[in-house]
Amino acid sequence: MCTMQRFTRAVRRANSSRPLLSGLLPPPCAPAPHYAAFSSSARFLSRPRVAVLYQEIDPPVIAGNVKPKKPGGYKDSGADIAYNLSLSSEVDVLTLASRPDPLQDADWCFPDNEQGILTAIDEGATHLWANTILFASHPLQTSARIAQHENKVKVVGQGPLIVEKYDDKDFVNSLLRKQGSFTMPEAWTIHAKTDSPDYKSYSHPLVAKPARGRGSHGVKVCRDAAQMSAHIKQLASEGTNAVIVEEFLAGEEATVTVMPPTADKGHWSLPVVARFNHQDGIAPYNGTVAVTANSRAVVGSDDAAYADVARECERVGELLGTTAPIRIDVRRFSEGSKFALFDVNMKPNMTGPGRPGRDEQASLTLLAAEALGWDYKELLRQVLGTSYTLEALKKLTPRL
Repeated sequence: MCTMQRFTRAVRRANSSRPLLSGLLPPPCAPAPHYAAFSSSARFLSRPRVAVLYQEIDPPVIAGNVKPKKPGGYKDSGADIAYNLSLSSEVDVLTLASRPDPLQDADWCFPDNEQGILTAIDEGATHLWANTILFASHPLQTSARIAQHENKVKVVGQGPLIVEKYDDKDFVNSLLRKQGSFTMPEAWTIHAKTDSPDYKSYSHPLVAKPARGRGSHGVKVCRDAAQMSAHIKQLASEGTNAVIVEEFLAGEEATVTVMPPTADKGHWSLPVVARFNHQDGIAPYNGTVAVTANSRAVVGSDDAAYADVARECERVGELLGTTAPIRIDVRRFSEGSKFALFDVNMKPNMTGPGRPGRDEQASLTLLAAEALGWDYKELLRQVLGTSYTLEALKKLTPRL
């Protein structure tokens, strides 16, 4: 039995006797030198006290690659999460502002640096929602001061060591290909800073994208050698070394959210969400075009390809041992063919409606959840229930 299987079974045994949202007693409070945090409710001993983290720390250079930092550091989705959780009678939410303004993203979440995390813990957070990019040198993994609370504080997210390795899409896709049981497009890796490929030798069109990318940033359909050469040079100028070049899948695109194991079930998928109205062959960034305008959940289809790809994606979650939702992008080779898996996203977007002006900000994961009858608040409640202790997440290591 592999390490991840043993871990999952242990988690199931540990969780089998507790309700979905079981709070922990908070550690003793201590004054914080830099931040002041406030709670949405004074009643906190019997339910989770949640602090949402945003990306304050710049991602490190890993194997010559720089993952672009998201403008705003995911504060928008962090505020969506915290605001909607604060409306629940089952959850207590900590915020930096005494009276957080629904229009101000920064009022609702804590920076993911050591001081921000310690402030949340010192104010009594029992759960940290890691709405940020994790890596091996992240304070959640390395801070001795945070480690003093690791067996008490729970985290919604993946293990930092897991994320650093699996954020490399080239590594993950190669791992899936080696298994021999996943449907994958043909692909090659170009190291932009050292390789001198003959771009004319490739059969176009092809998709070129950074191995450590963020969303659709840097993803382009290259229809000839000149476009391919220019785009890879552009990626190199942005700090990308490893570039994935893969065959262009011309058929229908879809996405599958895979939920982590719980006390009573293993990895499982939300309904498939189909995508349409692409721009230059690529699904546009949701900040440019709302996913509600170009995506829909597939329910009740007789096409077995949807169920087949959902099962494949669940097996990806099992193989990688994920402990939080992941989203896998898939696309048919051609009209009517089966789907191929082309992108495993370790941190899917979690924006949602509720705050003023956010009505059209449903994420792809929320569109899938709505097909189950969940609204945004219920989705967040379910995801919160999949949290693990920080101690457990720090021990997880990736498959090599």
